Amino acid sequence: MNNRQLGETGEQIAVDYLIKNGFTILNRNFRSGRFGEIDIIAEEDSCICFIEVKTRTSDTFGAPSEAVDHKKMQKIRSLAWIYLKQNRMEDRFMRFDVIEVIASRTKDSVLPKTINLIRGAF
Repeated sequence: MNNRQLGETGEQIAVDYLIKNGFTILNRNFRSGRFGEIDIIAEEDSCICFIEVKTRTSDTFGAPSEAVDHKKMQKIRSLAWIYLKQNRMEDRFMRFDVIEVIASRTKDSVLPKTINLIRGAF
């Protein structure tokens, strides 16, 4: 399993975790223009949550959330505003979260060890 597949599987693990914890998934891999993508857009208690998922096989080199740098945060903020405007949700409360997935990777599968939701990460 390569890094792209690890990331995709980590995103699915995050979606399953969010649903299990009462979130409604509104969109996945939202893209617009040159800003990149938002991994997951979800709703929790009428708050729109823009969620970046970071999947790693260990935290040896730091927490996965540390990989969300200022440039990535700015892109997510820009995309969030586009999403809200496109869906006429500009008046909704919103926040930016990060989900860290630490997983063990085998040749054919990924098994989550820990999942950490950081609400209001930036």
